[in-house]
Amino acid sequence: MTQYIDTPSLVTPEIADAYERDGAVCIRGLFNKEQIEGLTKGIEENLKNPSPRAKVASQPDDPGWFFEDFCNWQEIAAYKKFIFDSHIGQVVAKLMHSQHARLYHDHLLVKEPGTRQRTPWHQDQPYYNVEGHQNVSMWLPVDPVSRESSLEFVAGSHKGPWLMPRTFMDSEAKWFPEGSLKNLPDVEANRDEYEILSWALEPGDAVFFNMLTLHGSAGVSGGQRRRAFSVRFLGDDMTHAPRHWTTSPPFPGLDNELATGAPMDHPLFPLLTGTAEGV
Repeated sequence: MTQYIDTPSLVTPEIADAYERDGAVCIRGLFNKEQIEGLTKGIEENLKNPSPRAKVASQPDDPGWFFEDFCNWQEIAAYKKFIFDSHIGQVVAKLMHSQHARLYHDHLLVKEPGTRQRTPWHQDQPYYNVEGHQNVSMWLPVDPVSRESSLEFVAGSHKGPWLMPRTFMDSEAKWFPEGSLKNLPDVEANRDEYEILSWALEPGDAVFFNMLTLHGSAGVSGGQRRRAFSVRFLGDDMTHAPRHWTTSPPFPGLDNELATGAPMDHPLFPLLTGTAEGV
């Protein structure tokens, strides 16, 4: 397993403070060319052989194509290598102020050229089966991404409250009963009322955000392709929160193996070897 003990400090005090304050940060040049090339091969393998969890998140009349797939690190060797043979465990542990970093799941998001389907504004954690604050999602492209097509974040929204999760294409409340959580604000119609963070990205750059940070993105224009790989991580205070509905992604049978409030200590969610030291 590759170690990065001589890597210069990647999570500076300024970045750590910004993550705690804003709920989203960008780290430039985090991964090298070899790592990005390996990940890209994994993404193309995933596109050729989607899992049963894969879905198309764009309308049939969309001139592009928005594709998603989940939880493939055990089947796609390139994904496993990328996650486990890098210094990412050290980076996310430091961002979370956690002694340990545990893998939660991977998520592929591809928007082909001309895709007009937005990724609506949303929080991630209400779709999941976990509780706690020490968590982080990493989102990195293997293609250059313009500011206009990149993820956008509402600064400070990770401090709550939880907002109603809805399906992206028809705005259905499938996870929590209608009215049980506050509705999402119309960020897009009132952008001037929010501090919105976003970054143009090159391959090797990555953004990190809390699972409660409100975020979304536009489609992609022209001949631009946007292949992005996201990995979610859990820190020390994250616990299992069984739901009465199918979470996204689902973890079938997990409710029989982990009690409510139990740490996420399970083979599906392995600890990464990296810790907060040496980053």
